[in-house]
Amino acid sequence: MNRTDSYSARNIIEALRSGVSSREVGCCFSSARPGLTREIHNALTGVAEGGESGGRIITGKYGEGKTHLLNTVFNMAHERNMAVSAVTLSKESPLSNLGVLYPKVLQETYLPGKVQPGISDIFERLSAGSPAAAALLEYCLTKLECNKLYYVLKSYLGTQSDEEKYMLLGDIEGDFMANATVKQIYKRIYGETVVFNTPFSKTRHVTDYFAFVSRLFLSAGYDGWVILFDEAELIGRMSKKARQSAYANMAALLRPDAIDRAYCLFAFNSSYVPDVIESKHEYAIVEESPLLSQERKKIISGVLSEIASAAQLVPLGKGEILEILEKIRDYHGRAYGWSPKPDAADILAFTEKHGYLLRTRIRTAVELLDQYYQYGSADEISVGELGQMEFDEDGDPPSLDAFV
Repeated sequence: MNRTDSYSARNIIEALRSGVSSREVGCCFSSARPGLTREIHNALTGVAEGGESGGRIITGKYGEGKTHLLNTVFNMAHERNMAVSAVTLSKESPLSNLGVLYPKVLQETYLPGKVQPGISDIFERLSAGSPAAAALLEYCLTKLECNKLYYVLKSYLGTQSDEEKYMLLGDIEGDFMANATVKQIYKRIYGETVVFNTPFSKTRHVTDYFAFVSRLFLSAGYDGWVILFDEAELIGRMSKKARQSAYANMAALLRPDAIDRAYCLFAFNSSYVPDVIESKHEYAIVEESPLLSQERKKIISGVLSEIASAAQLVPLGKGEILEILEKIRDYHGRAYGWSPKPDAADILAFTEKHGYLLRTRIRTAVELLDQYYQYGSADEISVGELGQMEFDEDGDPPSLDAFV
């Protein structure tokens, strides 16, 4: 076993011990829930091969593997040469405001084969006068509602100033430039006056940016864009108006008209239906709202029904858990250069005494292996269970410690 293999295995064990999921940890769960992963596999393949954009919602209890599943999908998408964005929804990344969410999505976008997030590598390969650049400029002029991105992209391709390149790329990544600044830069480069077909508004035109980036990925040779949203249940902590905006934006991402070859996956806690949709009377609030059009009411109610009908992640079967524990046992041995004494069945029997949640069992298994590695035997182990989230509209969001 080489040092790289040992280092990778140790990273996986450390992540499992902490209870924090990661892309590397996703490999432990690639064979779990074969029915669901097969459905997602087929959907990704369809999008990657030129099918329509789409998405789905999954629900599950805390600690039952939602985040691990998202990381498995992350790896599946990269294997299909698709760009992936992985976003945890929060106050700083609110689904209710796409203008604020968009830069968060770009900051957490990983291109296949790249370790660090970001899309700057695509622009480093994009040259003025190339067929790819010409096609993107034509797309900005003819397919987007606002032509601001045409001037931003053409300015980026034409400027020799590193400072301007940084500003223009920052605009594409969500640090939106003022219209006047775009006009100044473009006129300096080309000596021509910018004529916006409509003044750019972050609220109204951020969907242009999502659409442009999806086309950018295709022009760069990638086969689509997968966007993963974790902890979507935090929508339940928003105000009524913000929740309605979040539902409408979710509908736009699940069934996008303008975003090319994209697949969006939202992960909710399974208590969202009784704790939010039912207890807060979401359907009635939407239907009785005088501020919503009939079309918007229909869209929001449709998303609520989609959340309510989403299949819940059922606890893994004994065979699936055994397979995961066998992988953990193997990684622990590779990480620390030893041959673990307890087999997967022994580890399973031990973990059954310490909680039913998958994440609790995994952390118990790692601690058991730690003790065998250090002392040759294991004493009593104490690993805390996960708590449930409360959806108090006026309260603060829970600490991240609640998810570990």
